[in-house]
Amino acid sequence: MATFFGEVVVAPSRAGVDDEESAEEAREETPEDREIRRELEKKREIDVLWTLKSGASTESSADEPFVCSRFIVAIGHNAAAFLSSFILDSVSWEVVGVVKLWNEWCRTSNTTNVLPTDSFCLFYRLISDPTVLLCQCSCYVAEDQQFQWLEKVFGCMRKEGLQVTILSTCPVADYKTQESTLTLPSPFLKALKTKEFKEQVCCPLLEQPNIVRDLPAA
Repeated sequence: MATFFGEVVVAPSRAGVDDEESAEEAREETPEDREIRRELEKKREIDVLWTLKSGASTESSADEPFVCSRFIVAIGHNAAAFLSSFILDSVSWEVVGVVKLWNEWCRTSNTTNVLPTDSFCLFYRLISDPTVLLCQCSCYVAEDQQFQWLEKVFGCMRKEGLQVTILSTCPVADYKTQESTLTLPSPFLKALKTKEFKEQVCCPLLEQPNIVRDLPAA
């Protein structure tokens, strides 16, 4: 149970279904069905490629976790555009990684030569401080791929002293408040934080019963 609204907690999972249900599904599945399912699962696997060393692309699992003090993730087109306009518009950053992703709404490759309008997921490193990383994730990450995305991306980093900041957006119409949304300034900024975050928050905290969904929530 959360001790305060906005705390990130691990919710109980029903990912493991009953053995009887699994057995019933297995009986109904033909060998062709199983082969198609395996191929789809393989195709939906996420690959994270890094060029942190010598410019050569390496898969995330191949190297030891690297030191990262601050990791800023912009999820969605608006948040990614904000990073492009106000942070990445300089020579202070270099591309050091990319995510290969395939699902119903996204097709990516391991190339990093993309247009700003392309749906993509790129990692940048601050040249003056290599422990500071940014991620522009403007591509759609499906529900069944979100845990895999987190596992592979954060599996590359040492967790000690790591501060993670997530930037995301949602329509004003989805914001739940007692006052009229017509009188609200747009855009406006709200925050959620974990209990481990001891620094001062730069904006008001998000009020109940508003929630964060999808990859930012994960």
